[in-house]
Amino acid sequence: MTFSWTPHRFSGGALALDVANSVILRFDAARRIDRYADASAMDAFAGAANRHCADALSHGELTPVMSENRERFIDLREKTDRYFRAEVLGRSTPAQFADLLDAISVILRRSTVGGKSTSLDTATARSALMLATHPEPQRLKICANCEWLFLDRSRNRSRMWCDMAVCGNRAKAKRHYHRRQEEA
Repeated sequence: MTFSWTPHRFSGGALALDVANSVILRFDAARRIDRYADASAMDAFAGAANRHCADALSHGELTPVMSENRERFIDLREKTDRYFRAEVLGRSTPAQFADLLDAISVILRRSTVGGKSTSLDTATARSALMLATHPEPQRLKICANCEWLFLDRSRNRSRMWCDMAVCGNRAKAKRHYHRRQEEA
């Protein structure tokens, strides 16, 4: 399947969340799409993150994950999603937190420091670590439309969708449609 990494794909507000959101329809086994199933798409993600991700530049120029590190990177993605999703729902456990920290440490132990670039897996591990120690966990939310994880940076913390232009409009159009159906 061919697709492009558009700005909407980076609406999580943190690199670790954007990586976790690379699985579309995560809980629908029949329609689930893992955008990293294709290695070239995973490589393209790093370049797109440099252009579109809210916090990618704080990690330096992102480079693709080396082929020998892809499996550990996918493990980090899954543990990031599992932990932060449980955290939002108030169901996180110390074991999930330990699993996340373990996945982060595995990647950070193998990373190299220096230069102006950072591999995507290292930057994602750092981003996940920053989120895990975030002083305002109530800003972490799950989109009411697509179920992606995102940071609510609105002043009153009332954001419901990862991206108003996509998910917010879909939700409003759906409500409008149902209202019209009821009136008819």
